[in-house]
Amino acid sequence: MTLRVAIVDDEAPARMVLREYLASDPDVEVVAECANGFEAVKAVAEQRPDLLLLDVQMPKLDGFEVLDLVRRDVAVVFTTAYDEYALKAFEVHAVDYLLKPFSRDRLHQALARVRERLSTAGQGVQATVTPVDLRRTADASGSPLTRIVIRDGADVHVIPVDRVDFIEAQDDYVAVHAGERPRLKEQTLGSLEAQLDPRRFVRIHRSYLLNLDRLARLEAVSKDTRMAVLRDGRRLPVSRTGFARLQELL
Repeated sequence: MTLRVAIVDDEAPARMVLREYLASDPDVEVVAECANGFEAVKAVAEQRPDLLLLDVQMPKLDGFEVLDLVRRDVAVVFTTAYDEYALKAFEVHAVDYLLKPFSRDRLHQALARVRERLSTAGQGVQATVTPVDLRRTADASGSPLTRIVIRDGADVHVIPVDRVDFIEAQDDYVAVHAGERPRLKEQTLGSLEAQLDPRRFVRIHRSYLLNLDRLARLEAVSKDTRMAVLRDGRRLPVSRTGFARLQELL
């Protein structure tokens, strides 16, 4: 099968090597070459490649953040110079990974795995897992998110978690409230909660995740009902379980 490939790497020499190696495979078509994550998100939307050759550490958007913003059916082979990442997780969750510097033969081995995986996916087997699972497993440090990336049509918004007031569940989406109008992200509240610092972001209700820095006070509405009053005056409901969590932290 002909593979439509997008190359994503912030270093020009690395992109050049990949393009040179791919040129020796007549069944590969390079449909995009991207120098950063924003270009990658745009290229996936417009070109719909079968495969992303994706660098992990890049400025602006890293490889995990790119995956968080693109469609789920694109196959991924990571390219990285940093073995500090849990490479065994890449083997399990990505199609493959290439540790720089890698040879032409090693790249073609990865392409063979991609073709096999895509063929299996065509028989109804999922080819990739979600970026959230991939990030959680591959990030050996377990460090919480420092920013949330959200795609809004052709635009990509990068929101530092310090700016987030609260996050609200809306079916299969979350609405991230960060000063300006809320922005929707296709992710469940529980999934996003697992990625944030639990000492700063508290699930106060089944539908609300609150940044503790924004809490001004708690008000008792009735015997079993409480409201969280934010510094800007907004009010959010607090469940019994949420109140217990707040008591542990405050």
